[in-house]
Amino acid sequence: MAWKNQGGGPWGAGPKGPWGSGPQPTGGGPRPPDLEDLLRRAQDRLQQFLPGGYFSGLGISLLLLAVVAIWGLTGFFRVQSEELGVVLRFGQHVRTVGPGLSYHLPYPIETVQLPKALRVSTLNIGFTFEESPRRARDGRRDIQEESLMLTGDENIVDVQFTVLWRIKPNGAADFLFNIQNPEGTVKAVAESAMREVVGRTNIQPILTTKKDDAEKEVHELMQKTLDTYGSGIAIQQVQMGQVNPPADVIQSFNDVQNAKTELESLQNEAQTYANGIVPDAKGRAAQILQVAEGYKQQAVAEAKGQSARFLKVYDEYKKAPDVTRERIYLETMERVLGNSEKLVYDGGSGQNIVPYLPLNELSRRPAPSSQSQQPTTGGSR
Repeated sequence: MAWKNQGGGPWGAGPKGPWGSGPQPTGGGPRPPDLEDLLRRAQDRLQQFLPGGYFSGLGISLLLLAVVAIWGLTGFFRVQSEELGVVLRFGQHVRTVGPGLSYHLPYPIETVQLPKALRVSTLNIGFTFEESPRRARDGRRDIQEESLMLTGDENIVDVQFTVLWRIKPNGAADFLFNIQNPEGTVKAVAESAMREVVGRTNIQPILTTKKDDAEKEVHELMQKTLDTYGSGIAIQQVQMGQVNPPADVIQSFNDVQNAKTELESLQNEAQTYANGIVPDAKGRAAQILQVAEGYKQQAVAEAKGQSARFLKVYDEYKKAPDVTRERIYLETMERVLGNSEKLVYDGGSGQNIVPYLPLNELSRRPAPSSQSQQPTTGGSR
């Protein structure tokens, strides 16, 4: 070069340089190294390795070979444990490599991008954590714009949940090129899926027994939507946290729930009473029906018997009417007078009869004895 042997540097201004001597250190301390002097020494050493000067054929070849070697070494890259290497050739995805040391053709032929595809990311919906002394100890802050949702029975519920997601092992290229804002996309899909599931469910199951089913439905709906986008994202888990009515109406909601609980308790008591009284009433009704059925059969049997007896008597009456009438008369009188008190009076001479007869006193029956006595069937006709 034209200025390589000049002692005053490339500007020809002597050892002080084109701007003079420059600032000098004060005191007796060591002086800083001269930059121009260091450059000059490096040029001299480089010239020793290039015989014939910089622009000789051998020198140019060695320089080109060194440049090519250095350019080739730039293709080595390392993939960390949580990353995947997506190799692009002129901007087109050609392969994906795992953690470790790898090589790709030097820039600009091939380039590599290193998304953290093996790391599970956490996304909170409805709340966030902030480092602020004004917040609670855990720094938690609720975001009601995300958590307030409408249930299937037209109630409002505050749902806070967490989504765990990661990049699919074979979907790193889709993750890089098919979606622009991965975290924002996952958040929007998660909120939409949760609102859809809550919107077709009543509030009571969401607060109590429906959480596991809701988490499963949201998981499946999110994965289906993200696969439709070709996002290369896999949903690991959906975890529902606090699920409560809004803070402004929680007291009224608790009063309603207590009233419903009391109503259910009264209904259970009434059902228990009904379960005890109804079978007893059914049993008594069945007993009455059985007694009535027995009486019915007895009455029918007696009626049939009396009818058959009447027919037999009638047959005998047609054969001997006078005798039959006399017999019927005697049997009827015996049946009528058999249990009544009777006074038999033999006429005799009427002059021996006392005009006054205390029939009421005579008609008083003595006390019944232990043995039943058959009444006399005799009497005047």
